[in-house]
Formats: sequence, structure tokens, C-alpha cells
Amino acid sequence: MQFARKVWHLLVAIKDGLVLLLMLLFFAGLYGALTARPSQAALKDGALLLKLDGAVVEEPADQDPLDLLIGNGAPLKQYRVRDVVRSLQLAATDDHIKVVVLDLSKFTGGGLVHMEEIGAAMDQVRAAKKPVLTYAAAYIDDGVMLAAHATEVWAHPMGGAFVMGPGGTMPYYGKLLRNYGIKVHVYKVGTFKDFVEPYERNDASAPSKEARTALYAAIWDEWKADVMKARPKAQIEQITKDPVGWFTAAKGDAAQAALNAGLIDKIGDNVAFGERVKGLAGAGDDKDRPGSYAYSKPAALLAAHPLGSDGKAVAVVTVAGEIVDGKAGPGTAGGDRIAKLIDQANADGAPALVLRVDSPGGSVLASEQIRGALERYKAKGRPVVVSMANLAASGGYWVSTPAQRIFAEPGTVTGSIGIFAVMPSFEDTLARYGVTSDGVRTTPLSGQPDLIGGLTPEAEKMLQANIEHGYASFIGLVGQSRGKTLEQVDAMAQGRVWDGGTARQKGLVDEFGGLPDALKYAASAAKLETWHPKYYGTEAKGYGGMIAKLLGGDDDAADSGSQGRDLAGLMAMRQQDGLTRAAAGLLRLGSVQGAQAYCLDCAIAAPAPQPEMRGNWLVKLAVVLGLR
Repeated sequence: MQFARKVWHLLVAIKDGLVLLLMLLFFAGLYGALTARPSQAALKDGALLLKLDGAVVEEPADQDPLDLLIGNGAPLKQYRVRDVVRSLQLAATDDHIKVVVLDLSKFTGGGLVHMEEIGAAMDQVRAAKKPVLTYAAAYIDDGVMLAAHATEVWAHPMGGAFVMGPGGTMPYYGKLLRNYGIKVHVYKVGTFKDFVEPYERNDASAPSKEARTALYAAIWDEWKADVMKARPKAQIEQITKDPVGWFTAAKGDAAQAALNAGLIDKIGDNVAFGERVKGLAGAGDDKDRPGSYAYSKPAALLAAHPLGSDGKAVAVVTVAGEIVDGKAGPGTAGGDRIAKLIDQANADGAPALVLRVDSPGGSVLASEQIRGALERYKAKGRPVVVSMANLAASGGYWVSTPAQRIFAEPGTVTGSIGIFAVMPSFEDTLARYGVTSDGVRTTPLSGQPDLIGGLTPEAEKMLQANIEHGYASFIGLVGQSRGKTLEQVDAMAQGRVWDGGTARQKGLVDEFGGLPDALKYAASAAKLETWHPKYYGTEAKGYGGMIAKLLGGDDDAADSGSQGRDLAGLMAMRQQDGLTRAAAGLLRLGSVQGAQAYCLDCAIAAPAPQPEMRGNWLVKLAVVLGLR
């Protein structure tokens, strides 16, 4: 019996070992499949298909595989703007490409500056005598702007094109918070630093509306100028001043109304559009399928034309998204991560560095961490140049102060030089339910901040004094960088946001230009005759795309059958976005944050990242109070 037991234990051990080995092999294979980069298909004669099923961004965010698996279907994608632009520029010269197709059926937009960059690249394709065609069920502002640069604009018979313009309303929670007895302690400097107003007021202050009106007008004028230059016959003034009259003149037929206004050129479904492209690009591999045409993806075109590596490398570090403490990113600018990238470029001996900024700001501490890394780089006598994309406001301007030259575009949103901190307490709320506080303090700061008992006057005064010191440091950095006195900086700071044109007039920006212009300047400042850019950053993990494929969200086929959204669908999507932003604004109050240099109005320049909602203690409080 003892021998039999030993044999049995041996067999069980062998079985457990084999199971463990198989599990290890399975997970190793799964990891390899999820992280492996798919091999690129060969470049073929035909169309270049840019299927933008999502947003154009400066730096795509990493996708959490768990969120992908438990979410509702495949997420919308993000496309790096420089990849889109370079694909179009290559299409203009590559003999394989006969026509460029932009499928905007599920396009969710991007920033104004990014749209201008893509539109200019589309113009290069057309200048090379190659047609550019776009298709969508319905277009709104960013899609209309891109389509204006196309040779032919197609819309579905049940779709159309609509111009909304920047602006709108946002929720103010002041009365709601007061109704529930929630005290919001605000510490700020800057008449125009209106980020905290939704927590204090029921409406926007006069200074906030003044600044916002000027900013929206500048952005709107820039949008109209770009569209009208590309498509002079478009009746923008008519359809924006009297949208109902324009719409009813076509008896509610949105596609016909868009055609009448010169926003689109052809009406047809995706099969008819595919047949049109087939006539220009040739038939696809599946010749029997209606609307199938020959095409290549941007990845194949980019792989066929790798970036040059001649000369020395000019470092490019990207600050994209909200600036936060820690290692977050890509798509979010974690201060630790960005500083490490700058230090790595410094250690590599990069002779010049370009900081590409597309951020509404965020943590003061993280912004200062990034600035400190740039100062360490400059201490070696190497030039630092800043290239501003859609926005470089608040903390986004803080990290720009070490630059010896700042490039921006007229449509860039910048400035917002001011800081704040906000903190709730619940002594009045809990008192309604019979909860009070008592205890013994050894100092005025003992137990502070006290969510239940409130903040002491000493704590309040110290927090405000610290924010004032932070503001003084901010304007001091700006004054030193821009050669201005503190009084001059303070007069144009006060938390006010500016468009790129006004910022240049005020000396906050040196020159209009994009990333290529900033790179050329940096190379020249470093006295480099031959050079190439080297992009420092953390690439998004590969498993996101693999899981998206498993969820059915990675179909790049030209004839996938997706028609996108009609007018009602677009309105519903915008409504959903508004609800998400409203909830995110309230939940931000309950997140753990230090002093902030953040821009309230930056959402008009590019979609702002939303704060994490899971694990937020204010969500639990909202449930208790019946708000959710």
C-alpha cells in the first residue's frame, strides 16, 4: 500500500507539472500573440485607404486589455497625426498610389491644428494630380474641414454635412453642491482662472465669458478661413446664420441640403462610392464583391518608406494629454515618464531637443518635474525648442518656459497662466444625518484637512498662500523665459487663455510653424548640417489591437459595409459626450489632486482626457445621496 501511495503521488505530481507547463505555454503564447506586431502587407497599386475610425491625436493612448475585454464592444481608435500626415505626403510621390481615400464614417474628430496639418497634406496629394475622395454618412465640423480639401466629397443618401461651430454650455454644480451641504474650498490666483467656477457658481462669471468669447471667435474664424480657402463655393455663412432655412429649403433632406450648400459633391452609399474608387484605383482582390477596390493601408506605405537616419538625431519628446504625477502614458503626460525621456535624450548626447506639447495642463508638481529635466538638458549648452500643437495651456505652458524658441499655430490655444486647488468638505452634509465631529488638536493643523469637521482658518490661509506662491513662481518663469517684467506677465496672465495669434502678439509665442519648422530651427541652433528626428516615448502596447480584432473592431476593409451615423446618430453621440463630460467634471472634485495648472476651455481645441471614474469616493457618496 505504501508503494502504491508513492506511485500515486508521483503520478499526481507529474500531472500537476504537465498542467502547469501547459498553462505556462498557453499564457506565453497568448502574450506573444497579443504583443506581436502584425506583418505589413506589401504595397500594391491602387488607392491609399485612410479609414479613420476614431480620433486623430498627438500621441495614441495605451489601451487597458481588461477594459477592452469587459467593455461594450471594440473601442474607437486613435491615430497619430504625424503618421496620417506623412502617409498623405508619401502618397503624393509614390507611384503605387493612384488615389487617396479617407473613410470618415466613424471619424470622431481631433484638434483644429491637427485638422489643418492633415488638410495641408491632402492639398499636396491634389497638387501631385492625384484625386482625394472622402466618404461618410454624415460630416460635422472636423469632418467638414477635412472634406473641404478633397477632390470629391461623398455622403450617404440618409446623411449629409452639418456645421455646428465651437462653443456651447457646460454644467455648473454650485447650487447642487450647496443643496447637499457640500462645501467647496477653492484656492486660486487669476481673474480668468475659471476652472473652479463650476464648483462655486451657477453660471459663468463675466471675465470667464469675456475670455471665452474672444477665444471661440478666433478659433471659429480660423476654421472658416481654412474651409473657405479650400472650398470657396461652400455656403458657410448661409448655413450657420440660418440653419433651419437652409435645411427646410431641401425639405429636410440633409444630403440634398449639403449638396446645395457645396459641402459635398456626390450622394451615394458606400457601394456606389467603392465603384467610383474602383474606376480610379482598379478592382480589389475580391472582384465579385460590389464596391471592392484595390488599396493599401498607411502602415504598408510607411513601411515602404522608412524614416532616414542620416546625421545626428534631434530628440523629440511629446507631452500629450493631461499632465499628471507618476509614470502615466502614453496619451497622458506622467511627469516621471516624461522627465525620464528627457534625461535619456540628455544621456544619449542628443545635440538638440524639441518638446512637442499638446496638453491642457494639470499637476503643477509634474509640470515642474518636466521643466526641471529640460533645464538639466539646457545646462549642457544644448538648444530646447517647443512646438505647440492644438493646445499648450496652463501646465502645458509651464513646461514650455525653458524653450529658447516657441512655435505655435494661429489656432493653438495657449496661455492660461494661473494655478488653483480645490477641496471639498462635508460637515454640513453629515450634520443633516446627525454626524458631527469632535476631538483634541495639538496644533491648528492637526487632522487637517478634515472632511467631516471642515478646514481650520489656519489651513485655509496656508493653502491660499501656497497657491499664491505657486502663481508667483509661474509668472517668474514666464518673465525670465520671455524677457518680461513680472508686472507685464501678470497683466496678460491671470489665468486667461489666448489663441495662437494673440499669444504671438503678446510675446508668449515666437513664431508660427509646426513640428517640422521647430525641428529645422533646433537643428540650425545646434549647427547641424545633416540630422534626423528621433522620437522618444513609450509605444502603446500591442495587445490592444489584437483584442480589438477579437472584438470585431479592427476591420480595415474598404468594403466593410459600415455606413456611420446620420444626423440623429451624430446628435446622440454628441449628447453622450456631453453627459460624460458633465459626470467627469463632478467626479474630478473627488479625485486626489494637488495644485493644478489646468485649462477649462481647452476642450474646444482637442478632446480633453476624462478623469478616472472607478474607485472615486465621490461616486460612492453620490450613490448614498441618490445622485446615481
